[in-house]
Amino acid sequence: MKVLITGGAGYIGTTLTTMLLKRGDSVRCYDRLMYGAAPVLQFFCNPRYELMQGDIRDSEKLNHSLRDVDAIIHLAAIVGYPACKRDPELAQQVNVLGTRTLNLARSPNQLMVFASTGSNYGAVQGVCTEETALNPLTVYGRTKTEAEKMLLDTGNVVAYRFATTFGLSPRLRLDLLVNDYCYQAVQNRSLIVYEAHFQRTFIHVHDIARAFVNALDNYDTMRDQVYNCGDNRMNASKLEIAKLIQQQTSFYLHLAGIGKDEDQRNYKVCYDKIQATGYRTTVTLEAGISEMARAFQFLRVHNPYRNG
Repeated sequence: MKVLITGGAGYIGTTLTTMLLKRGDSVRCYDRLMYGAAPVLQFFCNPRYELMQGDIRDSEKLNHSLRDVDAIIHLAAIVGYPACKRDPELAQQVNVLGTRTLNLARSPNQLMVFASTGSNYGAVQGVCTEETALNPLTVYGRTKTEAEKMLLDTGNVVAYRFATTFGLSPRLRLDLLVNDYCYQAVQNRSLIVYEAHFQRTFIHVHDIARAFVNALDNYDTMRDQVYNCGDNRMNASKLEIAKLIQQQTSFYLHLAGIGKDEDQRNYKVCYDKIQATGYRTTVTLEAGISEMARAFQFLRVHNPYRNG
């Protein structure tokens, strides 16, 4: 299978590329290389890998990138509420208009798997299923919700509402809660946590990549549906995450009385539907935290998007 990955040089795309090439697929990465090409240089040793530099809003380049492609993994986006809040116009252009441009450019027989988000739910009481009403509270949540609906209305798509991602990747992100907490604990030996009782669900980046492979392998039965993607065993509060990190490294933990997650992610999510396809996550929070605690001893970066 020949797969186009939009945003393929990013956090998820680089992990997914490794997996697809290993199983024998051909991969075309379409990315504007906002963070450079270093994370994908390793793939050029494989003749089944191709990189095209371009913007998701560029219809001419997108049309060229879709040539002879069987399936599309759509990852290109402005991700997370801090980045979208900083430039809401860009978020609208990339997350919604870029998705519309891609959707119009693809042929009816080209499969698409879309990376949506649990932030679509907003503030919810109880357990979220795929039937729970969407109530996005931020630019990020609203733009991803709009893009998701657009694709489902068109058809020939599988949409994943992912749990909060964590873990190491060739293109590392530190604006993710668990990753940020680990980095602060290891490098600063201190961590400030607000809304400590807030619960959300988590998924390792390796398991996100596996979910895309699962959709490609089971596309006929999963087509035109939305799935919460994660695992029922991976619900945890922010305080519980901090305590797990304390098992790996010592640091000062301060529970702050002020601070707010604008997405108001405080809920549990049901993953029965995705698990019915045979999918289960394989990397636990403990294992992912352990890998980062060891790796972050050697990492020195500036992280402007702290997660409380």
